Amino acid sequence: MDRNDLIQYVRARRLAVVATTSADGSPQAAVVGVAATGAGDLVFDTTRGSRKFANLSRQPRVALVIGVDWGDVQTLQLEGVAVEIAKDDPAVAAYFEQFPDGRERAEWPDIVYVRVRPAWGRHSDYRSGSSEVREVSLS
Repeated sequence: MDRNDLIQYVRARRLAVVATTSADGSPQAAVVGVAATGAGDLVFDTTRGSRKFANLSRQPRVALVIGVDWGDVQTLQLEGVAVEIAKDDPAVAAYFEQFPDGRERAEWPDIVYVRVRPAWGRHSDYRSGSSEVREVSLS
């Protein structure tokens, strides 16, 4: 799987589980709507009051799993660093394209946008007749 395959995979699935670390070091996870930019970065929105945003503010390293529809029997695991981005960042446009209803949430006073630039990835495919696990080429 290369970067273009990653982009198409994320855009087709639209949901991810994002794992963060709490202040006491315990793991926490949440499902988010996620979009992929043309460069392969991932973007999601959340609120400043959410646990995930508090966790990301303290420890920006995250892991995501995309492919939470287990009927597909494929998953994409990614790790990277999350950063808050401004509402006018071009990456947010990719989010709005994937989630048009995100424009309504953009008016919320505590909404924030988060970009994750993947540093590592692995795609697993266990569909019938396949048993393939391969690293994602992010170059």
